Amino acid sequence: MNPPDPLLQIQNLSVRFGATTVVDGVDLGIALGETLAVVGESGCGKSVTALSVLRLLPQPGCVSGGAVMWQGRDLLQSPERELNDLRGGAIGTIWQDPLAALNPVLPVGMPIIETLMRHRGLSKSEARAQAVDALQTVGIPQAARRLDDYPHQLSGGQRQRVMIAAAIACKPQLLIADEPTTALDVSVQAQILELLRDLQKQTGTAMLLITHDLGVVAQLAHRVAVMYAGHIVEEGSVRQIFEQPQHPYTQGLLGATPRLDSHAMPLPIPGTVPPPGQWPQGCRFKTRCPLYQKPTCDNLPPLAPLGDAKSGDAQPARCWFAGTPAWKEEAAAPASS
Repeated sequence: MNPPDPLLQIQNLSVRFGATTVVDGVDLGIALGETLAVVGESGCGKSVTALSVLRLLPQPGCVSGGAVMWQGRDLLQSPERELNDLRGGAIGTIWQDPLAALNPVLPVGMPIIETLMRHRGLSKSEARAQAVDALQTVGIPQAARRLDDYPHQLSGGQRQRVMIAAAIACKPQLLIADEPTTALDVSVQAQILELLRDLQKQTGTAMLLITHDLGVVAQLAHRVAVMYAGHIVEEGSVRQIFEQPQHPYTQGLLGATPRLDSHAMPLPIPGTVPPPGQWPQGCRFKTRCPLYQKPTCDNLPPLAPLGDAKSGDAQPARCWFAGTPAWKEEAAAPASS
């Protein structure tokens, strides 16, 4: 069966900060009702990709190539007025630090009320009533009173719920969630994930989930894109990624994650993600990869499809030795370049 047409299509996206490329030729698509998780270590370019969708890159960041297609138009070429019509309306956002995202001198209900007035044309009293409903939806007790509280008066979990309430108030078609459960304890994280699952079932909202937590991915996502050093290195369904990872980096991420159903000790990937501007020539994972072979890996591998692309079961991987088991306890340390 062919996959549904994407609601959002990121095409060959590249982003620079000054003269340094930080995202390099990224292609992603997400359909209504689908959750696409973009995973990888810090510094791989996940959040920069998400910020690029609505042109929210901090200076001196700029999109240096590609397109972000939304309902037939390229958001990278759209006037600022059109983007403002989308931000908080058809496209909602949840950022990873709610304390930084919320204005410390304004009540937490203000962004929800302003969003409803801006995008749904409600009066202030109507917007306030719906803002109370939104806080109740995300499980905030005494919502009418909490609407007038300030960010410092709420717990971390409550602030995150306020961010979600503001993001979903206008029933967006797409929700961009950047580490929506970061720094939350396990019980609060479970509640947030359940909330997002329920939201998607009720509204059919598409979700672009940015995370490094594979446990969150397993619970929430339908498809996964693995990102490393500015590239997508593997993409597939959750089942494909967890059961048959093709790229050594994907295998390493899974091997470094503790599992309750296994007695094997998690094995960390040696080394760190090379920073932008210091990516190695050829395969960018080669300095950490036990499969490294010279001179093959000194050439950049394509994101080659594996499997049946026509049926939607393809699992592209950017590796010359895709599918080869890479990580074993007795494996030699990765060769240096």
